[in-house]
Amino acid sequence: MAGAIIENMSGRKLAVIGSVLLVLQIACFLVGAILAPAPNNSNQHLATKCFNPKGVKEREAWFIPNGKHSCRRIESLADNEVLENHVTADNVVFAVQMPQKKMSMELDYSRWQQNLIGVMMMDIEYQEEDDHEKEVHLMVDARLGYRNKADPPGQWTEYAKSFEARNLRCDIDEDKQIPGYYYNCSMLPLFDLGALHHDYYLLNIRLPTVYLDEENLAKEVNDNVGKLVDIWLVAINQNGGFTKVWVSLKTIFLPVILCSLWWYWNRINMLTRPSNLLERTLFSLGLSLSLLNLPLEYLTLSYEMPWINLFNDVKQGIFYANLAIFWLIFAGEHLISDQGVGEPNGISAYWKNLSVVLFGCLCLFVFDMCERGVQLQNPFFSIWVTELGTNLALGFIIMAGISAGLYFVFLCYLIRKVFNNIADRSASFQSMSQIRRLHYQGIIWRFKFLMLSTLVTAALTVIGFIIGQVSEGAYKWDEDLGSTLQYSSGFLTGVYGMWNLYIFALIFLYAPSHKTWGNEDTHSTGEEVEFDVTGAGSAGGQEQSEMSSLTEFIRHQATD
Repeated sequence: MAGAIIENMSGRKLAVIGSVLLVLQIACFLVGAILAPAPNNSNQHLATKCFNPKGVKEREAWFIPNGKHSCRRIESLADNEVLENHVTADNVVFAVQMPQKKMSMELDYSRWQQNLIGVMMMDIEYQEEDDHEKEVHLMVDARLGYRNKADPPGQWTEYAKSFEARNLRCDIDEDKQIPGYYYNCSMLPLFDLGALHHDYYLLNIRLPTVYLDEENLAKEVNDNVGKLVDIWLVAINQNGGFTKVWVSLKTIFLPVILCSLWWYWNRINMLTRPSNLLERTLFSLGLSLSLLNLPLEYLTLSYEMPWINLFNDVKQGIFYANLAIFWLIFAGEHLISDQGVGEPNGISAYWKNLSVVLFGCLCLFVFDMCERGVQLQNPFFSIWVTELGTNLALGFIIMAGISAGLYFVFLCYLIRKVFNNIADRSASFQSMSQIRRLHYQGIIWRFKFLMLSTLVTAALTVIGFIIGQVSEGAYKWDEDLGSTLQYSSGFLTGVYGMWNLYIFALIFLYAPSHKTWGNEDTHSTGEEVEFDVTGAGSAGGQEQSEMSSLTEFIRHQATD
C-alpha cells in the first residue's frame, strides 16, 4: 500500500532529515543574531535655523545647513539681532541635511539601506504668560530634495514638497512649569521614502503664519505654537548589513523551494488520479513562499523603486493568507466529516473559515494602500496625522493582533480535535496484526510530531506578525523613542528560515511515495480487504492522497 514519503521512510532516515533541518534552523537564528546588525538604524538631527530675508516670497531657493553654499544661520530665535530686525516665523527655514557629517567625515546613504522615514520633534519652551493648548493644529510647509556625488556642490533637485497638517500634543509636569523647561510634545510623522536611491537628502521646513485657503482667502495659522526653540528630525533607515543578510537568505531559499515544488508536482502527476485539495493547497503555499523569496532588492541597486515596500507587503499578505488557509485545511482533512459519510472535504466545506481569513487579508491590503499607496505620490502623507486616522490605525493594529491571536487559539482547538479523533480510533489497534499496528502507530506518532511543529511555527508567525505591526507604527503614534519596541535580527531571520524549512519539509515528506509496506499473512486475517477502502487492493493504494494511510484510517473507522 503506497502513501506519503513520511509514512514509508525508515525512522533512521527521518531522524537524519529532522536533525539536518534543526541544524539549519539554528543556523538561521545565528546568522541574524551574529552576522546581521539591527534591522533598523535611527539618527537624530538638529535642524539648522536659516534666515530667509524674502520670507514667503522665496519659494524656490534651497537652504543648506553646511558647506560652501550654507545659509545664514540664526543661532537663537531670542537673539537681539533677530528681535531688532523684526524677524518673523516666515523668515525662518529649518534645514536638515541627511546624513550628517561624522567626525568631520562626509557620509552618504547606500542603496542597500532601502528606505528612509522622517519623524519630527519640537522643543517648545514654557512661558508663564502663554496658556499653551494641549493640542495644536500645526501647518507644515515641507520640501525634500536630493543630490548625488556626481552633482555639483550646492545643486539640489526637488524630490517632493507638500503643505501638510499635523496635530501637535504637548503637556508639562507641574514642577517644571518654569521658563527654561520644555514641553513634552508628541512625535510627528513627516515623510516616508520607499527607496534610498540617492546619496544625500535635504529637508527644508517652514512654519508659515499665513496661507491661502481653497477660496483664496488669507488664513492665519501656527499662531498658538508657543516659543519654538528647535526642531529635531529622527531619520530611520534599514541597515545595509541587515539587508545583505536578508537578501542572501532569499537567494539561497528561492531555488531550493522552486526545485522542491517541481519535484513534488512531478510525483503528483505520476499518480493515476487527479490532485486533491490538500495537495493543491500545499503546492499553492509553496508558490506563495517562492514569491516571498523573490529577491527584488537586487534591482533597487540599479533602479529607483519606491513601490517595493508596498509590493513586499502584498507578497507577505499573500503568503500569510496561503499559510493560514493551509493550516485550516491540513487540520480539517484529518477530522471526521460533519456530513457523516467520511468523504474527503471539498473547498466548500471550509468556506466560513476561508472567508474570515480572506477578509482579514483584504483589510490588511486596504490599510496598506491607504498609507503606502498614497505615499508613492506624496511621501509626506500619513494616515496618523488626524485624530480619526490615528484611531483607525491604532484600532487596526489592535484588531490585527487580536485576530491573529484568536486564529492561533482556533488552530489549537482544531489540532486538539484531530488528536482526539486519532485517540478515539486507536482502539481498533487491538484487532490488527503486528505489522499493521506498528505501521499505523508510527504514522500517528510522526503526524503528532508534525502537528506540534505546526503549532510552534504558527505561534512564532503570530508573534512575528504582531511585533511587525507594532514596531512599524511605534514611531508614528504618541510614543517617545525610549519606549519604542525593538526586535532582534535573529528573530526575523529565524522565523523567515523556519517558514522555508517547515514548508520544504512538508513538500518533501508528504510527496507521494513509490514504496509499499508489507502485510502479515493477509490470507489468514483478511485485513487488507477491510482497510483498503478504495476497493482496489495495492493498485488502488497508488490513488490515495499523501496522508492516505492516516486520513483513510480515520474516515474508514468513522463509517464502521
